[in-house]
Amino acid sequence: MERPDGIVRIFDTTMRDGEQAARINLNTGEKVQIARQLERLGVDIIEAGFPASSPGDYDAVLNVAQEVKTPVVAGLARTREEDITVAGEALRNAAHPRIHVFIATSPIHMEYKLKLTPAEVLKEAERGVRLARSITNDVEFSAEDASRSDVDFLVEVFTLAAECGATTLNIPDTVGYAMPSEFEAFCRTIINRVNKRDVIWSVHCHNDLGLGVANSLAAVRAGARQVECTINGLGERAGNASMEEIVMGLRTRADQFEAVTRIDTTKFFSTSKLVSLLTGVPVQPNKAIVGINAFSHEAGIHQHGMLCNKATYEIMTPESVGAPGTDLHLGKHSGRHAFNERVEKLGYQLTGEQSVSAFEYFKELCDKKKDVSDGDIEAFLMDRIIQVTPESRYDLKDYAVTVGSGGKPTASITLAHGDTETTEAAVGNGPVDAAYKAILKILTFSPELTEFRIRATSELADALGEAHVILRYKDIKAQGRGASTDIIEATIRAYIEAVNRLYSVAAAKEVTI
Repeated sequence: MERPDGIVRIFDTTMRDGEQAARINLNTGEKVQIARQLERLGVDIIEAGFPASSPGDYDAVLNVAQEVKTPVVAGLARTREEDITVAGEALRNAAHPRIHVFIATSPIHMEYKLKLTPAEVLKEAERGVRLARSITNDVEFSAEDASRSDVDFLVEVFTLAAECGATTLNIPDTVGYAMPSEFEAFCRTIINRVNKRDVIWSVHCHNDLGLGVANSLAAVRAGARQVECTINGLGERAGNASMEEIVMGLRTRADQFEAVTRIDTTKFFSTSKLVSLLTGVPVQPNKAIVGINAFSHEAGIHQHGMLCNKATYEIMTPESVGAPGTDLHLGKHSGRHAFNERVEKLGYQLTGEQSVSAFEYFKELCDKKKDVSDGDIEAFLMDRIIQVTPESRYDLKDYAVTVGSGGKPTASITLAHGDTETTEAAVGNGPVDAAYKAILKILTFSPELTEFRIRATSELADALGEAHVILRYKDIKAQGRGASTDIIEATIRAYIEAVNRLYSVAAAKEVTI
């Protein structure tokens, strides 16, 4: 077989597999923000969603396909005709569309999930790939749970998929079962036996045993030239292989891999922060590459080594992944150019109108507080500038909270619904509890508050307060965020946004509220 080329394509599935992680729910506007940043990062393929799974996923794929022009945009589909047709429709305006077709091939999946024989799976794969190829020339075929599948059967199904027009063949370690040395030999055997020189071999590794990145790199050594991964390692259960770790592994240990990527690694840190903020999933401090401690040194012996030569304890530089270096202070005397540069460094791509509004609010914030931190900027961009909720059913018009040492906290809330404004008041155990009870009097249903967090956007005394809540109604969950110099206002805004999201998700799922 011919030697594979030296370019490893980066297939990002943050918005599809990453969003499938528990308690993550990205809307179309948020996915577009991530897609813009992934395009700047240099990602080769963006899997924007599973169009047939919900109207929201369909809209997200449609909008991302219209927005980004350089990367391939992929939509996931089962081998079912309706899935593939819907994926094709969602990708109709993409500059570079790809339909990603999959079916399970392991004995346990075929018997218990699909309830199909191997012969029937082959027929499904053939039909699905042929249909997808009739819609687009770029078709990827995945054998779900490949690492627990029979090698002979995999060779048969991959050979058939290639003959039917698949241009990329993906070997997933769906449940993170494989060991690196085992997976390398496994992939090399399949690639050599199928022996198709005109296809790209791909892997999709999960992190159930903490080996997602190791298995992905092992597959590259075996000849895979596409890796499927996510920012911050987001994904089902323990997550997917982390993009930043795979790319920096290939780059830092170039002596071990005759392969490179097209990724601009200096944008990793800002991309990680953007995804963390939009998904509501914090990055662990000791996370490789993008954790806040990744380039921190506290032990005396380490600090001494760093003062002598940074290479003693750093195998890559913070600058190589875009980690913070020199701080450019922003205040009321800062100009529009400096502000826009900071916003871009934080990973946000604003329209002209959004940029004007953001700068105006930044100036207002500078009059309220002495220092405006990066966290403050991110908080008000998400709360005031970027349209996080596509359609707001309720808007906050006014609020008043009374707290005293003698009586119970009381809140009065005024919400607008269209041209109608409604005001209700309530008492509670605290100002936030009172405000939420007042809102519930206005609503026509009673969602359950399942998660509530408040944080300061910086360590400064006058930092913005940012609130994050998750509401549940029936089997629907929705998150909301709010930011303000007044922490009570931030909590109210977060609750109202979550309510609006509940309505949006319920409408998409045809659930009556």
